[in-house]
Amino acid sequence: MIRGEKIYLRPFKRTEIAYLQTHFGNPEVTSEFNFFGFHNSEGLEQEFNKNGFLSDTFNRLAVVTHNEQIVGMIDYRPVRHGPSQGNIVYFFGIELAEEHRGLGYGTEAHKLLVRYLFATHPVVRIETLTDIENKAEQRALEKSNFTREGVMRQAQWRNGAWHDLVLYSILRQEQPE
Repeated sequence: MIRGEKIYLRPFKRTEIAYLQTHFGNPEVTSEFNFFGFHNSEGLEQEFNKNGFLSDTFNRLAVVTHNEQIVGMIDYRPVRHGPSQGNIVYFFGIELAEEHRGLGYGTEAHKLLVRYLFATHPVVRIETLTDIENKAEQRALEKSNFTREGVMRQAQWRNGAWHDLVLYSILRQEQPE
């Protein structure tokens, strides 16, 4: 468990798979920036049965309040920017349920994940992308010491159109306290 002031991050429990299927596969709940079409909801259960959402290639954690309410999820995975082990960075994404946005949970989740990844993996960089229109996520990233690096033009197909994405990163020496 990775504990903060408002929330903590932890692995999902088997009993929470239905919550994921109901909330984060639903376009009425998922933000406009995170809905990429419907998917087979049985895939989540199969993935959980295989590895509990924790593996060498992809990880998903619950974002939970201290009164045990799931408010979202955060995922992370290694990405290579070159052929050797020294070129591995971690990439992450986050999704909070609509009713829990704007409460500081996203900013705290970013900080907790950064602290966890730098403490457990010998990487120097963590990065993410967000839609150029997603101003709330950009503010949360900047509050978490992430640096805006640039715009990737028409990099994502979503909701019938191409969207520009903003690349953010944080280096080991820049992590917040």
